[in-house]
Amino acid sequence: MGTMKWILFLAPLASLPTVIAQSSSAQPPKNTITPITDPASFVVPFIGTINGGHVFPGATLPHGMVKAGLDTDAPGNHAGYDGDPKSNATGFSQLHDSGTGGAVPLSNFKLWPFAECSSFDKCPTSLSSRKISRKLLPNGLPDDFASPGYFSTNLSNSIRVELTATRRTALHRYTFPAGTTHPRIAVDITNDGQRSSTNPVMTLDPDTAKVMGGASFAGSFGPGRYSAFTCVTFKGDGFDLGKPTEYGAWLADFPIQGTTNILQLYYGFIDELGALFTFSPAPGGKTTILARVGVSLISSEQACANAEEEIPDFDFERVHTEARAQWNDLLGRAQIDTTGVPKETVQLFYSSLYRTHISPADYTGENPKWNSTEPYYDSFYCNWDTYRTLYPLMSLHDPAVFARIVRAMIDIQKHEGWLPECRGATVMHFIQGGSNGDPIVGEFFVKFREQAAALGVSADDLYNALLADAENEPPNWNLQGRQAGLWKQLGYIPDDMFSPGGANTKQVSRTVEHAFNDFAVAQVAKALGKTDDQKKYLGRAGNFFNVWNPDVSVPGSPEIKGMMQLRFANGTFNFTDPRHCSIHDPAQATCFLNAANRDGFYEGSPIIYSQYVPQDTAKLIELQGGNESFIHRLDFIFEQEYFEATDEPSQQMPFMYHYANRPGLSTQRSRQVIAEFFNTSTNGLPGNDDSGAMASYAAFYLAGLYPLPATEQYLLSSPFFRQISFFNPLFNTTTVIKSNNFVGNPENGTGGQVFVKSVTVNGKPYKSNCYLDWDVFKSGSVVELTLTDDITVTCGNGPNALPPSISTGGYD
Repeated sequence: MGTMKWILFLAPLASLPTVIAQSSSAQPPKNTITPITDPASFVVPFIGTINGGHVFPGATLPHGMVKAGLDTDAPGNHAGYDGDPKSNATGFSQLHDSGTGGAVPLSNFKLWPFAECSSFDKCPTSLSSRKISRKLLPNGLPDDFASPGYFSTNLSNSIRVELTATRRTALHRYTFPAGTTHPRIAVDITNDGQRSSTNPVMTLDPDTAKVMGGASFAGSFGPGRYSAFTCVTFKGDGFDLGKPTEYGAWLADFPIQGTTNILQLYYGFIDELGALFTFSPAPGGKTTILARVGVSLISSEQACANAEEEIPDFDFERVHTEARAQWNDLLGRAQIDTTGVPKETVQLFYSSLYRTHISPADYTGENPKWNSTEPYYDSFYCNWDTYRTLYPLMSLHDPAVFARIVRAMIDIQKHEGWLPECRGATVMHFIQGGSNGDPIVGEFFVKFREQAAALGVSADDLYNALLADAENEPPNWNLQGRQAGLWKQLGYIPDDMFSPGGANTKQVSRTVEHAFNDFAVAQVAKALGKTDDQKKYLGRAGNFFNVWNPDVSVPGSPEIKGMMQLRFANGTFNFTDPRHCSIHDPAQATCFLNAANRDGFYEGSPIIYSQYVPQDTAKLIELQGGNESFIHRLDFIFEQEYFEATDEPSQQMPFMYHYANRPGLSTQRSRQVIAEFFNTSTNGLPGNDDSGAMASYAAFYLAGLYPLPATEQYLLSSPFFRQISFFNPLFNTTTVIKSNNFVGNPENGTGGQVFVKSVTVNGKPYKSNCYLDWDVFKSGSVVELTLTDDITVTCGNGPNALPPSISTGGYD
């Protein structure tokens, strides 16, 4: 396994105020460490900004709609930004997603400063002509800086750009080099990440330099289009900016002085348009101009109202300070003891926690499709990526926002028929696994059923939404819902039958995912006391068995036998090479979305999907020949590099040794994954961050936990810290996990005094060394782990020592 390679980008900003949630004084003191009052100082936003991580490093609030950032011309600019120093800056836009694949999303409404043009009409306003490089630091990296709620860069023309944000409004600060006589700023209405705009509108006010406009744009992972609008106003920083001395609309590289409306131009011939202003410089010294950019999906008038409401005073420092305080409030709910731990490990934890709160985005008040008093969240890109770890992490420390997201999902179901799956900017994207909103709302209700009504979540509406997914087949099940007809008829998705509504692909992976989705429905039914429904959906959760072929083995390794495989409607099996979609695939297939690709699997090999049954791992162990065979198979997957750190169905795999009563092996494998695939460099992720999926996955590993979504269990290992705690503001409780005998972490993840020998909760021996029930976190507890260097530790000896599975009665 490789060792960690660390690069430090951020310095603490200790002077900024912080807000840390504290538990009630009635609670016994559980944190014996000095609280980290500025956890934002440990966040490294540039992690994963090259090599396909597609991470957004710009300025935003937790789940903010506006994500203001630098756009570059790099091929990997899915989040606008790319950390490659060779890439050029092209603009500073207001909307982004983070960690996505597909086509480049959003990147709408770029602003661009010009220090000097030979004349107004010679300003190179087009995307390709205006771009320039950034200044480079002595280490060769771009002169960019970021911290939660703030981004800055120094361009090679000596213009300094700073960004901060509220929920729906960005505030830019442009400082021009001394001696600039004609500071100019362009507003780009049409250039999104895909150059997809149609139906543009724009007007500018020659007296105030106010720009209003918008256009229609293409969704990035599906067939739909969305409309977006902006409202841009300017103010001098420390001086009266006055009226613009020159103004006009531009088409590509042709600014037309004196025009105020694109209707005055032949804009149908060119797909790039915007506004350009020249301002008077500040008297004596550098000129700094503030640009306030409101955004809306409703209208440019609403974008103006958003800007006026959220940033009426153009106070950059206030907005920045308040943004950082919001981040510190949220991040500070997780506290760690940094003693004996490298700073880079602390940074990796808080950076991972930070990225779990970039998406989904709070678009409340910005849904053009229907009127509702419910919250509206978007950028579910995609639930298939995030349901496994992101939302169970929210359960531990951010249930109020989790409730708002669930309310939004239910409201979407009421108006569109099914819970959202993959979605961005109001547009449905292509489904990856099925109705993976089910385990998200299931996770919420299983954990917070007693508090749901107080949080505004209707139990009846939530359950009806789940039943709609489980029972009703949509017209196009590649965009929402499930391939429910054949699923209910046969208990699997067959290879040779088609139901209306989409290409018959991913049949095996859909079957596996539908089974887990029904497991989530069963858990909600159990919580509601619906015994018959619980039994029905728990039975359907076992349908993964219907695509298990016991006779298929890995070529060259006949002992690795039994695989999920394509199956015909008559019950006979088709064949997919178990190596398919892995690095050992002779055909080098990717298993991405492709209607012609009917091999049955999505983004994972049959070897991977044959291990992905979180609801009944005990049954998998039985199918694979018992504990020793199961352990050998897991070892084979890791040692032969079938494990894919970038593929979400692989995420639980390092922890699956728990079910074979060998948790020490889980501890070692999970730590090796962190050592090999995660660090604080720009190359610090193994692939797309997937809207925080990789971030929450790493955060859990570092915390020594792994969640089972829509259940009351978290698998337990040892944290990378002497102590870690989570404060839950809903319960007003703090749960502390302490590691006795902690001596640090082996750099490569192998060996060390990190294995859990025994567990106590509030001073009493716990039933298992392998998992914690939700009531431990709900009530606020002190969990103490006794560590050893003996990797042969077990889950314990009691009847409930092993984590639950369906086939062992754990979810009855």
